[in-house]
Amino acid sequence: MRAPLHPDFLTRPIAHRALHDLTQNRPENSLAAVQAAVEAGYGIEIDLQPSADGIAMVFHDATLDRMTSETGPVADRSAAELAAIALNHGAGTGMPTLTEVLRAVAGRVPLLIEVKDQSGSLGPVDGALERAAVDALEGYEGPVALMSFNPHSVAALAEAAPHIARGLTTYAFPASDFPQAQENPALEARRAALAAIADYERTGASFISHQWADLTRPRVAELKAQGAAILCWTIRSPEQEAQARRIAQNITFEQYLPAPVN
Repeated sequence: MRAPLHPDFLTRPIAHRALHDLTQNRPENSLAAVQAAVEAGYGIEIDLQPSADGIAMVFHDATLDRMTSETGPVADRSAAELAAIALNHGAGTGMPTLTEVLRAVAGRVPLLIEVKDQSGSLGPVDGALERAAVDALEGYEGPVALMSFNPHSVAALAEAAPHIARGLTTYAFPASDFPQAQENPALEARRAALAAIADYERTGASFISHQWADLTRPRVAELKAQGAAILCWTIRSPEQEAQARRIAQNITFEQYLPAPVN
């Protein structure tokens, strides 16, 4: 089953990790950044990591080090513990759960949710974070879509929630990002499959979100011709946006404010 992407994902520019701005005490993926994006009418992209007690938390990194004064894996702390750790430049606010973000968005703008890889190698996953995300989304009525760099994660989402639109987060997957592949034929085959977006059909995806500077890749044009929606990441200037929109139907942005596209 291929669930279609809601049309709003093609008309509202999507704020990367929500509309974050440290000068305004709005760290990435924070409730303040989410609320600012809603008020501005932008779509929102967020990331998910799991807590120790299996709650889908809205946070990009696997560790606390960059975004908080604490260190160590996010997955080693309970949801309550993570909520009590203040985000840097967040005016004392902690990491939100997906449920809290859904409550804040309340269907008013499209919400693009990236499930972060839990395998460490874009390999098989146990499906726990995917199921936690789907559980949180039960009963949510706004435009929503799920995606991941890891096709195994997208396949798990297809099994857990075939009715929710899902896609692949993609880029060139260059050999330089997989240094061990030169000595590992299986890893090299996997890298090549990722670069070819070979799992699009298998996962029942309806869109890709591709790295903007690589949009001229022939496979992107092929998927677009077949009906795939083409989003892109991460645009940081009007000039980049103009270039990306020659191919992509919508953008994920940060560090500037694009005009709404109707």
